[in-house]
Amino acid sequence: MSGAELVEQTFLPSQAGELAEVHSFLEAHERKHGTVPQRYLLVGDGEGDQVELPESMYHLLHQVVDALTAGRAVTIAPRSTTLTTQQAADLLGVSRPTVVRLIDSGELPAERPGTRRQLLLRDVLDYRERRRQHQYDVLAATSIEIDDDDPGEALAQLRDVRSTVARRRRAAMTESGQ
Repeated sequence: MSGAELVEQTFLPSQAGELAEVHSFLEAHERKHGTVPQRYLLVGDGEGDQVELPESMYHLLHQVVDALTAGRAVTIAPRSTTLTTQQAADLLGVSRPTVVRLIDSGELPAERPGTRRQLLLRDVLDYRERRRQHQYDVLAATSIEIDDDDPGEALAQLRDVRSTVARRRRAAMTESGQ
């Protein structure tokens, strides 16, 4: 595939029957081995016509097959490894000024080779993963187990959680100088 052919392309789940065999194969290997063995091959039609695939490529194939068999469309969109602040904002689901603030605060590394900021795709993806993990941690910290026997106790726990979250927000705003 040449560089000119690297365009965004969406695949619809119209060949679900064709994918059933691939999906069954992937699931059977996971059940049998726990995880698929460390070797992945792409095989051609000639004897010895094969190339070993990296594990990351196997996982990509697995995600594509899972999505298509679930009736979802899959879009493959080649990206540059450097992003503008607007591209980073689109990837993170935030505004461009928010990305600029993240860069200025040091939370998101960027370079400025000219007049515009450039971000490495890896840095943006790492930031997105850290942000998601932080959100999950906050959810876990604020979760409570509700006992069906005593709704008053659950209400008291919820009040405690709300006050803890409010204290943390006030402390974070004080630290950031807002």
